[in-house]
Amino acid sequence: MTQIAFPKLLSSQIAFDIARTIRDGFDKHYRLFRRTSRDAKLHFEQGAWAVAQQAARERIGFYDQRVQECVQMLEDEYDEAELTDEVWRELKLHYIGMLSDHKQPELAETFFNSVCCNILHRTYFHNDFIFVRPVVSTEYIETEELNPTYRVYYPGKDGLRFTLKRIITNFQLNCAFADLDRDVGQVEVRLKQIFGGARLEPNHQIQVLSGLFYRNKGAYIVGKGINGSREYPFVVPILHNRKNELFLDTVLFDHEQITILFSFTRAYFLVDMEVPSAYVQFLRSLLPRKPRSEIYTILGLQKQGKTLFYRDYLQHLKHSSDHFEIAPGIRGLVMLVFALPSFPYVFKVIKDFFPAPKETTRAQIKEKYLLVKHHDRVGRMADTLEYSNVAFPRARFAEALLAELKHFAPSLVEEDGEQLIIKHLYIERRMVPLNIWLSNAEKENDEAMVEHGLLEYGNAIKELVAANIFPGDMLYKNFGVTRHQRVVFYDYDEIEYITDCNFRVIPQARTEEEEMSAEPWYNIGKHDVFPEQFGSFLLGNPRIRKYFMKHHADLLTQQFWQGRKQRIQDGIIEDVFPYPQNIRFCNQSSLTTPAYIAPLILENLHNE
Repeated sequence: MTQIAFPKLLSSQIAFDIARTIRDGFDKHYRLFRRTSRDAKLHFEQGAWAVAQQAARERIGFYDQRVQECVQMLEDEYDEAELTDEVWRELKLHYIGMLSDHKQPELAETFFNSVCCNILHRTYFHNDFIFVRPVVSTEYIETEELNPTYRVYYPGKDGLRFTLKRIITNFQLNCAFADLDRDVGQVEVRLKQIFGGARLEPNHQIQVLSGLFYRNKGAYIVGKGINGSREYPFVVPILHNRKNELFLDTVLFDHEQITILFSFTRAYFLVDMEVPSAYVQFLRSLLPRKPRSEIYTILGLQKQGKTLFYRDYLQHLKHSSDHFEIAPGIRGLVMLVFALPSFPYVFKVIKDFFPAPKETTRAQIKEKYLLVKHHDRVGRMADTLEYSNVAFPRARFAEALLAELKHFAPSLVEEDGEQLIIKHLYIERRMVPLNIWLSNAEKENDEAMVEHGLLEYGNAIKELVAANIFPGDMLYKNFGVTRHQRVVFYDYDEIEYITDCNFRVIPQARTEEEEMSAEPWYNIGKHDVFPEQFGSFLLGNPRIRKYFMKHHADLLTQQFWQGRKQRIQDGIIEDVFPYPQNIRFCNQSSLTTPAYIAPLILENLHNE
């Protein structure tokens, strides 16, 4: 590999060898990452949904595994005395040279940071030793000639229908379409509606990313039409019917629809990318308001997403002057939540102690958050960014917030001069707590807003159930409303798998004394859930009760929950669509969506 010529001072063989070890560790990681992404095509062709979901979960852990392998190798190979400050400085320069013709230099820089931050003290976390700022440009990185980032088609030459059929067959899916000509005709009609009757310019073309985007039970074609100075983004989902035949389900072209497809509340896509920065650049042309950090994350490169997010956060901090303060809403028993008003995220710290009735530990809570990270979030659970040893400017903290941090989480807070160090925290997209949203709707006497909130709340629970998730604590304060007015769950300390729960009916009292007793007269197991009790803490408000019972009375029945549990135990993986049902070409009755899911998604997404 070509090396950058550095001054003579780069004389440390140890520094060079460590740099090569770290680069090789990253290359191994990305090789395995791409293999899993390529395997997604095979799983999709075979309809092996459970295998695909397991592979997606395992891929999330690849990065940390490779980092720990690399750290262990370095700790076993070198004595601490050999690793002087000068060696660490040289090490970074050697590493830069090794990335001069690399296809994923930005990811390799982040991997370098992860390894070094596992070894070095946080006082070394600056640009002399790690990549606080990126060094190697990702502009114009060339792909292999036979594997371009995107393909370009010219429908003016052969016609739109022929071009569309060529686009689809170029993906070489080893599975027959039920009726490709019919589907292509429907896509053609939809695209002509999108492009309108504008005169075709000389540069009229369609650009399509070379890799299909796989997630859950779908594969997605991602592209855009270009006509003069106008660009028309579109996404075409490919699905299976029960005969294992393929069909094109719809065309997504509305900006909001495509944004929701790439939402932070959904599982990561699997897509084979030789040059990920080129994919990110293409996707940003479709979603210009979505930050690069979120695009990297939704592509499964969540560590790069974290790196870019933190750089954006530091820039925001530098150019703002407001103070961190306690986040609005009902205070949680487990988490202390604070925010910077000018920044659209919240910071969550696990408390050192929890009052009754909470019976949990910090380790158990971290396991719950890890469960969500690895699970299919079906658009109803917020993704979180986990950080360690984060330095905040002490002067930017309101005194009330600082006092609460020191009281509730003293083990995680350290003052170091002008800095406040928080040793562990989660960062999450800020949303309006549902209880506040409903309260505001009632104050404004907005019946439609109240009904929408309750409709969305029940929809969120039902879609979580379809993904084998029981929220545990179903109070409205644990759900948030996004800018798209979607309700999303974000409090994970009591989350459980549906299949681990035992849904029961409250036994009938045998005597008057039992009926009047303040305490249950029947045995209650650790995982027992009594759905008929939900109403006692959810439906005290008559207006809320009215709309809850109108749309989601079944959530108060043991039959609903036990029926969903049985479907999961039978191996049925439900279809939960990330786009409106009313834009689908036809109702494919062969899909596995149960009756309770399809209407709620239709009404839910139609309102967006």
